Amino acid sequence: MLHNMNIAVGVTGGIAAYKTAELVRLLVKDGANVKVIMTKNAQQFITPVTLGTVSNNPVYTDTFQVTEEGEIAHISIGQWADILVIVPATANIIGKISSGIADDLLTSTITAAKKPVLICPAMNTNMYTNPFVDANLRKLSSFGFLIMEPDIGGLACKTEGPGRLPPVEDIVEEIRGILTKKDLRGFRILVTAGPTQEPLDPVRYITNHSSGKMGYALAVMAKRRGAEVTLVSGPTTLDIPRGINLIQVQSALQMRDAVMAHLSQVDVVIKSAAVSDYRPASYSSSKIKKEKGPLSVSLERNPDIISEIGKKKGNIVLVGFAMETDDLVDNAKKKMELKSMDLIVANDLNTPGSGFKSDTNIVTLIARSGAVEELPKMGKNEVADKILDRVYELLQKKSL
Repeated sequence: MLHNMNIAVGVTGGIAAYKTAELVRLLVKDGANVKVIMTKNAQQFITPVTLGTVSNNPVYTDTFQVTEEGEIAHISIGQWADILVIVPATANIIGKISSGIADDLLTSTITAAKKPVLICPAMNTNMYTNPFVDANLRKLSSFGFLIMEPDIGGLACKTEGPGRLPPVEDIVEEIRGILTKKDLRGFRILVTAGPTQEPLDPVRYITNHSSGKMGYALAVMAKRRGAEVTLVSGPTTLDIPRGINLIQVQSALQMRDAVMAHLSQVDVVIKSAAVSDYRPASYSSSKIKKEKGPLSVSLERNPDIISEIGKKKGNIVLVGFAMETDDLVDNAKKKMELKSMDLIVANDLNTPGSGFKSDTNIVTLIARSGAVEELPKMGKNEVADKILDRVYELLQKKSL
């Protein structure tokens, strides 16, 4: 996702500096070209050799250092980078930048750059909540600098509170979001994801094999493209995406209630959850004991959430999914027409690399206009991006 993007990482003198080696490694793995600038104090926590090794580039540490091409480093790097990321950003560097001080290579590069600058504060809680630091961060934000809120948790100084550097995976995702075109900004998208669990007793439930990966990918990619995203999720083991309104549910009835409660507030609904079609007709408040002979369980239909949305959607763009084992396109088209969808994403469960739990997917996009687009096997984030391309086109048509 960051293929051939140029990223300058500024490392300052905080204990979280040791985490920048993993950050740089992940950026390079994602296809980015990375150059690292280290302050003098940063070198007390991690060596230039380490960051040079993981970045595959020289590390810059001296104000008067020149690049391999013989150019002045603070000018050259500032022009080369698509984004500058300061991690960890100490109270000291935040104060210097907000005051316009350029007395070392990092601050000089920031002053000379005309590209986005992402600041990732990490420090003791008392320092982070200090009114001077707070004022400096607000000042930087007003100047257009991008501030990533720190996490709340245990700090190296044995205290608990705000000031912890966010997981490096979250920082990478923040960078991806900054560098992604915001064609969905201003739109509100609701995504459903994961399985539902229909309880039989306090121990057992009926469910399916859905992992939620496709729905979570859609939520992440929609946010990356600027949308305001609400994710209604059944039980999964996936990490909660940062910056997304997550509503956790268990059963189909709970998912139906959550979706309908938000229907009037969104422009798009993408129903990727694998909702159980049936639930036990009765629930036992005590564990059902094992007895000799077979056990019969009476089932009743769950609500058809997407059909209900289709009847009430108005100008909402409605996207559904179809998991099929036979007659993929014909069955998906029938489902789309019957339930008033604008677009349906069809999966053939007989195809390796498609469907539940896989990190890849092979889908066919079928539009209400009759257009059919078969996509090759690709990662679920890439599939999500292709789906959102079609959603964007539908939104543009509805706005005409």
